[in-house]
Amino acid sequence: MASTQLRTCVETDVTRHGELSPFAIQALQVLTILVFAPLVSGVTSHVEARLQGRRGPRILQPYYDLRKLFAKENLLPEEASFVFLAGPIVAFASYLTVPMLIPVLTTFGLPLGYMGDILGGGLILALGGFAVALAATESRGPYAQIGASRAMTFGALIEPTVLFVVFAVAVITATDLPYAMAATIRSSTAELVSPAHVLAGVAFFLVVLADTGRIPVETHSGTLEFGMIDEGRALEHSGPALALVTWGSAMKQLILYTILIDVFVAPWGLAGSAAPGAVLLAIPALVAKAIGVGVLFALIDNSFSKLRLFKITEFIAGAFSLAVLAVFILYIGGSR
Repeated sequence: MASTQLRTCVETDVTRHGELSPFAIQALQVLTILVFAPLVSGVTSHVEARLQGRRGPRILQPYYDLRKLFAKENLLPEEASFVFLAGPIVAFASYLTVPMLIPVLTTFGLPLGYMGDILGGGLILALGGFAVALAATESRGPYAQIGASRAMTFGALIEPTVLFVVFAVAVITATDLPYAMAATIRSSTAELVSPAHVLAGVAFFLVVLADTGRIPVETHSGTLEFGMIDEGRALEHSGPALALVTWGSAMKQLILYTILIDVFVAPWGLAGSAAPGAVLLAIPALVAKAIGVGVLFALIDNSFSKLRLFKITEFIAGAFSLAVLAVFILYIGGSR
């Protein structure tokens, strides 16, 4: 009953003549994440290189790398089972599922947008990360196993923070459905600038910063043992499997940026109707906002000296403290 009421509040009529069908828009949301994720990564890497005084890769370099990897042969480590090849496929499928649940292009809910709440989307993202880590462990490679172990360790610290952030925002907006949460934030500026929501938004910002490897700990894009986490998990993969891992990582990054922008911080620029022009215009708006977040993260990453690996736990603990403080202010401080 509650889900039906929320759907009535945020959906618009999408069956009128000349408008895109809801299922077409849903497919377009998935294609937007799929197609433009490498572009956001390419722009961010290029800007980061410029900040470091290097020429850096081309903006479209991720697309060339993917094409090259898909043309190569898959090589399996000795004694590796089917799990090693299944991991990248499961992760890629997980990252393709999440855009169906979150507001990527529209303000109104789509047919599959109410299959799960924001916690369900987080669980699917976690499944993708777990699949990649399990495949890295299956490879028997020491560096891949180190990367998988570190990813799972830090993931166990990140997930409680995400739970507290979602709990705080769900209490503020009276729902944990992404479309309804974004609609509540758009409808009231007071909710957006309330102390509890600001603290929860900052906490989620820090979580995304950590989950996308933008904390200044060694290097997120190198293969030095001291700092590699995501890169370490993919060391034993090659060919199409490595392409799926790389592409999936870029998709996960864009998904987290989309949740941060369209649910927590700036849920504007989305299509308010199913008119083709409005929906297509929402695509460059999303890409521009995501690139802006990526550039901001690159600035943060390159504005501090590199930290030691164990400092990640302190960083995540700070984000967790902000999320707890948001809940505390919400109930004790009367900030609503």
